[in-house]
Amino acid sequence: MGLPFLDSFSTAAGRGVWHADELGLADAQVVATGHAALDAELPGGGWPVGAMTELLQATPEAHVWRLLLPALAQAVEARGGPVVLVGAPYEPCGTALAAQGLPVEALMCVRSDAPAARLWACEQALRCAEIAAVVAWLPQARVGELRRLQLAAAQHEVLLFVCRPESVALSASPARLRLRAERCPDDPAQIALHLLKRRGPPLAVPVRVPARNARMSALLAAARVRRQLRLQPPVAPAAAPSATVVRIDAWKGGPDALDRLAVVV
Repeated sequence: MGLPFLDSFSTAAGRGVWHADELGLADAQVVATGHAALDAELPGGGWPVGAMTELLQATPEAHVWRLLLPALAQAVEARGGPVVLVGAPYEPCGTALAAQGLPVEALMCVRSDAPAARLWACEQALRCAEIAAVVAWLPQARVGELRRLQLAAAQHEVLLFVCRPESVALSASPARLRLRAERCPDDPAQIALHLLKRRGPPLAVPVRVPARNARMSALLAAARVRRQLRLQPPVAPAAAPSATVVRIDAWKGGPDALDRLAVVV
């Protein structure tokens, strides 16, 4: 019995073949990032659900909420469960998050400085069906530990974001998507996103997204205008033209009184 020719499988096989020079299609559900420029460069057009997305930064708190908030708000609305924050460096501002669609009651914070405790809490959260998403700060996690989290996220189809220092950019990672975020040196109002790993060709230039939402940018611009107005020196009122007051009875008593009044200025 002869072996079938490869051509007989060309049509069926071509549907599942990904070419390295093309942006891959998502093989699972995605959630739009809320940033059109970033969606255009991600497979499927958004953050992968049921897979790990790794966010590398010089400081652990920078840019996280600006990048992830739109997707987290969508996940909470779709699944109804909370967003679990594991090892967040600072307590988030509930008022600011609520103003952008993520109510504070939808947040569940797990605080621990022990790396093993953070990993355990993260894995347990991923195994809960009610959880909408997990955001974990795991600066000391090893590859094997990250692989376990990746498997747990895939089994329960949960959004998983892991924040790590940018110093691990050259190390191996099981993350489906890896990004390094930094403030643009030539424009502080923009965030530069370097796509270190994606299903697609390398990206020569970073993706730029606004560092603040439109409403916050408008408020800050208005505050700058008010501050500039306060710092400006007060403008002195224009001096009134000089004049001399003459009593009405000054011109009484002679024919030349009206002439004298006319020249008093």
